[in-house]
Amino acid sequence: MEQPSAFLTQLRSQRPVPWEQLPDFALYMDQILSYMDRQVIRFDNEDTLTAAMVNNYTKSGLVPRAAGKKYNREHLAYLTAICVLKHVMSTRDMDLLIREELQGRRSVEAGYAAFCASLDKALTLTAQEMEERGEQEDLADAAIHFALISYAAGAASSRYVALLRERQEAESSSRKTKKEKERD
Repeated sequence: MEQPSAFLTQLRSQRPVPWEQLPDFALYMDQILSYMDRQVIRFDNEDTLTAAMVNNYTKSGLVPRAAGKKYNREHLAYLTAICVLKHVMSTRDMDLLIREELQGRRSVEAGYAAFCASLDKALTLTAQEMEERGEQEDLADAAIHFALISYAAGAASSRYVALLRERQEAESSSRKTKKEKERD
């Protein structure tokens, strides 16, 4: 069993690399899979990104299509976000947030930087709270505590996703109305 202190070290130190440090040359699928193992904290061996998963994310539109069989830093940015978010939200919600964050009003680079900054803050806060609880804490109490934090954060995330959907639907309706008026 992994020691809590080793996990704390991982929470404190393992972060996705900044945009400027992502490879700026084409990568093949096996290189992408190997690289992604270092980008995110893995919970266990079953948490490994596979070629089939990348292909499914591409088919569903979560990840842009590769140029031939070569992937670039934008693909790494998308896959980093997906590998983190898939643990806490549905594919439908991930799709909405990734489109807004990485395809929305800002560049993929800026969206990736914002994502990494939020992830860094969340991991740092979690590590600090784990340190405060100490290793002698009752494991069941600690697990419940962090599950409840996850529940509260999930509720907040769901609320923001709902507001984002409402905003997008209103914008879409407004564009549709404008086009109808232009035709008349």
